[in-house]
Amino acid sequence: MKKILIILTVLLIAGCGNKKETPTKLDQILETNNYQIVDVRTKEEYEEGHVKGAINIPYDTINENTKLDKNKTIMVYCKSGKRSAIAYNTLKELGYDVYDLGAYDSITIEKE
Repeated sequence: MKKILIILTVLLIAGCGNKKETPTKLDQILETNNYQIVDVRTKEEYEEGHVKGAINIPYDTINENTKLDKNKTIMVYCKSGKRSAIAYNTLKELGYDVYDLGAYDSITIEKE
């Protein structure tokens, strides 16, 4: 019984140590610094505030004529996540590497 308690104590202490957090997909993209951020909301929404460095391409204007760098990850966002999901699917079909940031208010990247 004493051995079991010692083993459990050691396991408990070992499990409470500092764990390194696994970087998220977003962290990995940001670390590479090889991305473009696209705000797929309307021009008016974009002008009210946007993620720093984002360009504005409304989701319903993204098509095969969209000039984005296919060598970079394209990160898209909108107000609620619905339009960015549509833009994500469109860009994916066009052969882009895409990441959906989702809703503007939930994004932790610096805004302007």
